[in-house]
Amino acid sequence: MRVILVRHTRVDVPRGVCYGWSDVSCAATFEEEAACTRSRLEGIAFDKVYTSPLSRARRLADFCGWPDAEADDRLKEMYMGEWEMKRYDEIDDPELQEWYDDYMNKPTKGGESLPMLYARVADFLDELRRQPYERVCIFAHAGVLVCAGIYGGLFARDDAFAHQVDYGGIEEIEL
Repeated sequence: MRVILVRHTRVDVPRGVCYGWSDVSCAATFEEEAACTRSRLEGIAFDKVYTSPLSRARRLADFCGWPDAEADDRLKEMYMGEWEMKRYDEIDDPELQEWYDDYMNKPTKGGESLPMLYARVADFLDELRRQPYERVCIFAHAGVLVCAGIYGGLFARDDAFAHQVDYGGIEEIEL
């Protein structure tokens, strides 16, 4: 099964803010960025289209022609817990440095770790793998695409973030 994963477009959030599960607006550049993404998907027929339930992913799915994409909570970005909607440089919490030192394993305060995010993305992909589809599209987030890339064997976990897809970008895996 061919799986095309699409990262949402830029968001209207200042750089350096943890926004994980927060339902933030798309940036003013949405239509321009979304048009580029849509052009990359034109002519591809999908058996099924999924999306994160967060509006930044749903809006892109709709713009690209799939207003009825099926939302799944497992496709949300990593939950940043108590740090949601706070600037990293304004978080006064000793656990932040601990997270910086081991962000590949340690959860955010009250939130998720990369292994936790990977577990829910892998659960989704394991379930998807059992479906009779040939081609699927998923509109989601950078963390989800990183986890899907690891799952799909595109890159190793240790250097996964070196392969982060840009806003509006596309990653493809085979299941």
